[in-house]
Amino acid sequence: MSKSATSAKTFWGWWMVVGCMAIAVIAWSFALYGPSVYLHTISQQRGWSIGLVSSALTLSFLVNASVLIFVGPAIARYGAKPMMMAGSASMAIGLTSMGQVTQIWQIYPAFALMGLGWSCLSTTALTTTLAPWFSKFQGRAVSTAMLGASVGGMVGVPFLLALIDGIGFESAMLCAGLLVLIVVWPISFFVLKRRPQDIGLHPDGLSEIGQTSATDAKQWTRKTALQTTELRTVMLAFGLALMVQIGFLTHQVSMLLPVVGSRVTGLCVTAAAFSAFLARMLLARFSDRMDVRLIAAGVLLQATIAVLLISILPTTPWALVLGVVLYGMTAGNVTTLPPIIVRREFGASSFGIVFGICAMIMQLMSAMGPGVFGLLFDWSGSYRLPLAIAALMNLIAAAIVLRGRKKSD
Repeated sequence: MSKSATSAKTFWGWWMVVGCMAIAVIAWSFALYGPSVYLHTISQQRGWSIGLVSSALTLSFLVNASVLIFVGPAIARYGAKPMMMAGSASMAIGLTSMGQVTQIWQIYPAFALMGLGWSCLSTTALTTTLAPWFSKFQGRAVSTAMLGASVGGMVGVPFLLALIDGIGFESAMLCAGLLVLIVVWPISFFVLKRRPQDIGLHPDGLSEIGQTSATDAKQWTRKTALQTTELRTVMLAFGLALMVQIGFLTHQVSMLLPVVGSRVTGLCVTAAAFSAFLARMLLARFSDRMDVRLIAAGVLLQATIAVLLISILPTTPWALVLGVVLYGMTAGNVTTLPPIIVRREFGASSFGIVFGICAMIMQLMSAMGPGVFGLLFDWSGSYRLPLAIAALMNLIAAAIVLRGRKKSD
């Protein structure tokens, strides 16, 4: 029987997982959950409409999406260190610039730099970094690394709100930019490595290489992968779900504050992120032994119910808090499931290329979320309409992801 990572010396791949988890804490704190704070603060301080500021955030996600197609292949070829060091520098500059804006045009380059940086620290970057290191334990490794995203959701918004209250928006954004560099650069330089073979190891920490599966043996191109129902259903289903998620998360502070106040808003966002953390732990435990498409459908149905509840009772405190927490439980796995599905159905050797194009399409769709939510809010005068549409989109996504199941499943 082969030795595994459970032997006396810890397999370096698990240190990679820990490093990726720490990077995820930073990236999700400031690039996914943080924008709900930036949007509200800039709108309030400068007197600009939520729809207008949301358009800059949409630009951020569009920039992110346009770069993702290159991030996966670049990391697969050159390793994560150069991409993540450059990305963290871009994000730091964008965050610092955000605190300096005095004119409306200035928010666009600031948000664009943040989006560029996030593309290099995103789910695509992290999962491509880990793909060569795990096969048997792939679901567990990715889900564990992505626990950092949930931690980011728990600490990011309360940390930013407290920092802004204490030292002001400008100084808070400078601190956020410095923190990105302090965390990401050492991990990129000392921990992240390209392949286990480069340091005399094998995937999963096994002392022997097992028989290569048909999935791992096949080499995919973007063209051949895009011709499959499996990839098209992942892109469309999670593109819709992420459009809802990005829109919801960037507007949740604006939804919560007028109804429950600043203190409860911080607690609610933290509770939602903690529920996402618990859900990711469950995924880490069961994803390697269950049909992940069935799991995905269940996650999307729960998201439908949560968003619909808030749409029906948008100014009722208990319904708003319950809906946010229920939705938070699904948010983490909506970002974690696509790379697990793609890695399982297309293998490790082609993962960077296949998931790169998949992530780009999903991100292009999700980039519309903040702007659509903002424009529908400005037009209708409340969040009831955008949330009702979001619930329908999640329901459609659940049906699409099941459409991609293989007949033998």
